[in-house]
Amino acid sequence: MIYLDNGATTKVSAKVKKAMLPYFDLYYGNASSLHEYGQRAKEHLENARKRVASLIGVDASAIYFTSGGSESDNWAIESACKFGELKGKKHIITTTFEHHAILNTLKEKEKQGFKVTYLPVYENGIIKLEDLKKEICQDTCLVTIMFANNEIGTIQPIKEIGEICKENNIIFHSDAVQAIGQVPVNPIEMNLDMLSISAHKFHGPKGVGILYCNKKIPLFNFINGGAQEQGKRAGTENLANIVGLTVALEEALAHLQENSLKETRLRNKLFDELTKIPHSKINGDKVNRLPCNVNISFEGIEGESLILLLSEEGICASSGSACTSGSLDPSHVLLAIGLPHEIAHGSLRLTLSKYTTDEEIEKVIACVPKVVEQLRKLSPVWYELEKGRRNHLI
Repeated sequence: MIYLDNGATTKVSAKVKKAMLPYFDLYYGNASSLHEYGQRAKEHLENARKRVASLIGVDASAIYFTSGGSESDNWAIESACKFGELKGKKHIITTTFEHHAILNTLKEKEKQGFKVTYLPVYENGIIKLEDLKKEICQDTCLVTIMFANNEIGTIQPIKEIGEICKENNIIFHSDAVQAIGQVPVNPIEMNLDMLSISAHKFHGPKGVGILYCNKKIPLFNFINGGAQEQGKRAGTENLANIVGLTVALEEALAHLQENSLKETRLRNKLFDELTKIPHSKINGDKVNRLPCNVNISFEGIEGESLILLLSEEGICASSGSACTSGSLDPSHVLLAIGLPHEIAHGSLRLTLSKYTTDEEIEKVIACVPKVVEQLRKLSPVWYELEKGRRNHLI
């Protein structure tokens, strides 16, 4: 099988698996225990925290280990909103195409009396800074804008957004789940107050992530119980996964440039070849996007059928976010960049990794046009388009 759904999750690297093994049968103590096994585990836990902090250029006390990106996103929003509410501020700014961990959390905040402004992202999938500036008001307590989109891979002007937030004394959070390990991420240089990370997007284990929180920002307790994670998040730390995250992040950042160059080359080859298919288009900015991300729409077909037929050909792909794969609705991301429903339904997302080979890409290039043609022959919509009964939208 050719695996090109790395935006959903990635293969755990051999180095990460090896690093995790001792924490199942050698360093298995509870880091809160006072005996030798517990203190040994505590030492490894804090060492991992320092290593992670060093990798992204922050203080170790600003790193909190979580169960993944969704928890980190929820925690960041809840803390920023509580702090804002204490100061009488209940306005949040985000974008129309955030991950559902953000959007659904904000829906709950709206029920609690918060006002949420959703910035447009336009056809290229990138916000305009002047839109952000116009929406900031005295009641704004939080700006939460994802670093890079999980479906179309477009990268936001994070540093510039951070500067605007800093000038206006507003907390700035970013979901960097897709970005970390793909592009440079430095919270201090980018004026980020809070940042969400998930290990399984960069060849680490599932079920572990990070919330970075600037120590100037009060972080409210998210899970009550014991005194773990500086008394802010109760629950025995998953030391094996935390070590796995640490090693995976070290590995990803050590090879970031070479992996980026390789993935960009393969991505652009897919762009060049797959857009030769008639009535197809690239979604999002072609250049200002993650090296690993390809998202293309093909008119006259359904994305779900395309994914199933590609799977039969030995190619694992997706038509959008894995978190919404059970939904029959078109991608909210593609609708946000202005695609009509019928085009959004016919999208293909291919996400590469450091393990992707030239041979695999060649097979995809040979296979996708045949599958698209096969589906179009069976499509009544395509028949009407070709007969001129409908106008082509691409």
